[in-house]
Amino acid sequence: MTVEPPTQPADTDLVADTQEDAREGVQEDTRENEGGLSHRQIVTILIGLMAGMFLAALDQTIVATAVRTIADDLKGLNEQAWATTAYLITSTIVTPLYGKLSDIYGRKKFFVAAITIFVIGSMMCSFADSMKQLALFRAVQGLGAGGLFSLALAIIGDIVPPRERAKYQGYFLAVFGTSSVLGPVIGGFLAGQESILGITGWRWVFLVNVPIGIVALFIVSRTLKLHHRRLDHRIDWLGAGLLSVSLVPLLLVAEQGREWGWGSGRSLTCIGIGIAAGLAFLWQEWRMGEEAIFPLAMFRIKTVGVASTAGVIIGIAMFGGLASLPLYLQIVKGASPTEAGLQLLPMTLGIMAGSVFSGQMISRTGRYRIYPIVGSALLTISLFLFHYVKFDTPIWQTMIIMVFFGIGLGFNFQPLTLAVQNAVPPQQIGVATSTATFTRQIGGTIGTAVFLSVLFSDLPQRISDAMKTAFPTPEFQSALHDPANAAFAKELAASQTSGGTGAAGGVLQDSSFLSNLDPALAKPFLVGFSQSMDLVFLLGSIVMVLGFLVMLLLPQVELRKTAAGAMPPAE
Repeated sequence: MTVEPPTQPADTDLVADTQEDAREGVQEDTRENEGGLSHRQIVTILIGLMAGMFLAALDQTIVATAVRTIADDLKGLNEQAWATTAYLITSTIVTPLYGKLSDIYGRKKFFVAAITIFVIGSMMCSFADSMKQLALFRAVQGLGAGGLFSLALAIIGDIVPPRERAKYQGYFLAVFGTSSVLGPVIGGFLAGQESILGITGWRWVFLVNVPIGIVALFIVSRTLKLHHRRLDHRIDWLGAGLLSVSLVPLLLVAEQGREWGWGSGRSLTCIGIGIAAGLAFLWQEWRMGEEAIFPLAMFRIKTVGVASTAGVIIGIAMFGGLASLPLYLQIVKGASPTEAGLQLLPMTLGIMAGSVFSGQMISRTGRYRIYPIVGSALLTISLFLFHYVKFDTPIWQTMIIMVFFGIGLGFNFQPLTLAVQNAVPPQQIGVATSTATFTRQIGGTIGTAVFLSVLFSDLPQRISDAMKTAFPTPEFQSALHDPANAAFAKELAASQTSGGTGAAGGVLQDSSFLSNLDPALAKPFLVGFSQSMDLVFLLGSIVMVLGFLVMLLLPQVELRKTAAGAMPPAE
């Protein structure tokens, strides 16, 4: 179906009402050159932005291949979700604040603050001696990470017209791609070292951010030169607080519900607090109007509403999948952290290819709608195919699916952000960009917490069932009676006597013993892990079906050919 592009973004009343303020509010950024910034000026600014984005992109991938080693060392594999969830919770909560505050006070100071907080959090993570402590320090890290991507994208939205943005996105893609490729490899290498300079190898996964962050701060301070006129607006601190009070207990339930009991008093209390605070947040945002962290009127714009809803769903599926894949490669396939990093490269290349292709085509045609739709379809199909990956599936088959999964992500990242930025008045670029980032992060936080909770809830029974199937086989019995496996045989016998899950439960704390276990004895564990991950991927594909249907509602709006900061003066 062909959608006729309107002459201006949907919700013309909102745009008309705010047009004069937009012209006055953003004109100051480019007062010296009302026709827009020169190529040289844009590239100079991009250098500073890319330094910060490199830091954020590297951290996203460097931890993924190291998390199994970290969790095993800290004796808490089943608690690994806390380290990811805590990071996502804080980064998600502060993302809209960064967007709103930067709209009012200017982008640079908050971009510098984000880098500084991120570096401090990274140093703290390197000193963690338990998974709970690591989760706390990752939360501090997330406070900085929440501003890195959203502010970089907002600044680009300020200075580069949507139709021309693909000209410059190659720089960002080069940085993102390089860091994404290096991240898993570096993370795997560091996690695979017992110690470097007397410090445990995996701790360098976080320490490596420190020199990079210091360099980024220097570059940003020297190159990021933006003029800004402070706008006279209130800050919705109450809204920010209510958002936090709503998200934290709900995510705690998602993470801890399997241990607390979904119908327990603690679970129901958290759910009640989360829902009540969520309703109060919506009331506060309605009351604050355009001063809100999330101006509700903005969501009356169809593009924003559809993209935000789709962003949540894609985030659930994306982060749920990304959290499971490294575990599959390391635990089930027996890959070292470094090998797992290299094996994830097809997905990274897919992301780069999808982003580059969609960006270039959008720049040429001005039409973006088809790419998120195709991308959502690819994500749905890829997650469903991951569901059929078993413990003995050849790795090359899994890598092929990774490529299409990556292309699907690449087709969604840039186009959705571009569509949202184009659909709102220019003085709301920061809020709009942070909204696009926020919705994807909130989905990711939910997806990581829920899917990993499903994985580790389902895992003991799956391993137990696989153990019962394998136990009578000659291969298993032969290995069980081997004197070299006497300790495992004793533990298994004790478990059967007591009716417990034995090592099936112990693997949730530390899976490293599987590397040294006889292959015949290890097979039930690998089968159990694989089956539980199959369930996670199946759930992800079902969620993405909904995402695909929502994406079909995305309208096609003509892309502006002028930068937000280059609008003519109000008449």
